Amino acid sequence: MVFGRVKPLDAILATAEKKSLHRSLGAFQLTMLGIGAVIGTGIFVLTAEAAQKAGPGMMISFVIAGFVCAFAALCYAEMAAMVPVSGSAYTYSYAVMGELIAWMVGWALILEYAVAAGAVSVGWSGYVVGLAENALGIDIPSTWVLGPFDGGMINLPAMAIAGLVTWLLVIGTRESATVNAILVVIKVAALTLFIALAVPVMNMENFEPFAPLGIGGIGAAAASIFFAYVGFDAVSTAAEETKNPQRNMPIGLIGSLAICTVFYLLVAAGVIGTVGAQPVGIDAATGHALEPGSRALASACGAIGDQAVVCSKEALAWTMREIGWPQVGNLIGLAAGLALPSVILMMMFGQTRIFFVMSRDGLLPQAFSRIHPKFHTPHVITIITGIAVALFAAFFPVGQLANISNSGTLFAFAAVSIAVMTIRRTDPTRHRPFKTPMIFVTAPIAVLGCIYLFFNLDHKSITLFLIWAAVGLVVYFLYSRSRSYVGRGIIDVHEDDPDAPPQPVPPIP
Repeated sequence: MVFGRVKPLDAILATAEKKSLHRSLGAFQLTMLGIGAVIGTGIFVLTAEAAQKAGPGMMISFVIAGFVCAFAALCYAEMAAMVPVSGSAYTYSYAVMGELIAWMVGWALILEYAVAAGAVSVGWSGYVVGLAENALGIDIPSTWVLGPFDGGMINLPAMAIAGLVTWLLVIGTRESATVNAILVVIKVAALTLFIALAVPVMNMENFEPFAPLGIGGIGAAAASIFFAYVGFDAVSTAAEETKNPQRNMPIGLIGSLAICTVFYLLVAAGVIGTVGAQPVGIDAATGHALEPGSRALASACGAIGDQAVVCSKEALAWTMREIGWPQVGNLIGLAAGLALPSVILMMMFGQTRIFFVMSRDGLLPQAFSRIHPKFHTPHVITIITGIAVALFAAFFPVGQLANISNSGTLFAFAAVSIAVMTIRRTDPTRHRPFKTPMIFVTAPIAVLGCIYLFFNLDHKSITLFLIWAAVGLVVYFLYSRSRSYVGRGIIDVHEDDPDAPPQPVPPIP
């Protein structure tokens, strides 16, 4: 039976020992990786997207998204500390709920990470182009820096940054983490400067009307900006490369989330209070705002001369220029240009590690788990992922990519929350370095929160997720199911030879 194909946790840990990635990351590096992945798109880019959907009510949206994420993070922390191997939600689901569910989770994570990396690449492009135009006076034709939906032809800067990050990841995890730590410092310093200048001059009248599109708008914005919290999930995929994961994984997961949430709220308040955040182009008949990243919104923004934060491709830099700090706006644009690649890095990092472990289980071709002899990284799948991300970034706007990515994210988060409840009952005696408090309250809240946010996504994103899931089922039954190691009765065990083939399971007497 498909649902009966469960890979024992002991086998998962043996797999990691037989063909493992180098353990080089400590608690500080993990926290920096988490901050690098979480703080970025939601602050620098998606603030404008959230304002278009909820207006000042996006403050509540950030709280809702952070609340759901906090409960999911607690579930992730227990599973990541107990199962310190690559694979994230995919691995946890395989151990608890069986191969089919694990495959669907892994398939959803592919959608999450690759599309998310493309979205951040587009956001990076907006800031770099804005910096070039405002600080250097360079007029860059829209044809080459915007995708077709935004009135251009192709986003070449977004493609370029995706290629650069791919090269960095091929070189190796330690080098990537070191560079990321430097970029996180730059990013946090820029956001701190923004808060210091914007919050003291807030005008509380800009918070009215607080929710121009009602509760529905706040929910829709929360569903969109949840995209910006996926960093902690990417951190959990680094478990196999973490020193002392039983201690360091919970610190990295929960610590990075707490720090990032504070920044989200302070920066959002600064934007709303200084330049306002009312939606542009509300349809009087339906009461809905124009969809972010659409041709209709681009046209509406053009009609008002882009004089609204929701029209900006560089919301924070634009805000600084509007309140009389043009050079600070340029500095923030520079910081975003330097720091957003760290978010792309973590998204692609998570993507390649998901591919790596699915390949190691036989569900994807074995070439995907090939390790570079010099750099000790899964270079084949890293390059393939980089090409896909570059294509996403070249042709699609950030708003559409973010929503599509969220559908896969929420499915995976819900699966982990269910898995941690299940394994508490099926394997209660297993050692748990970190235990989720009040698990049978915490995990259901996480699941219900994910369901709420999923159904607040736009219909296009939900439909695309269902299509993607259907394609995944076809691939599974036509290819992966027959090649699965677990399905063929093969289990990985520790061997002195790291390249030794997996061994058959001995018959049960």
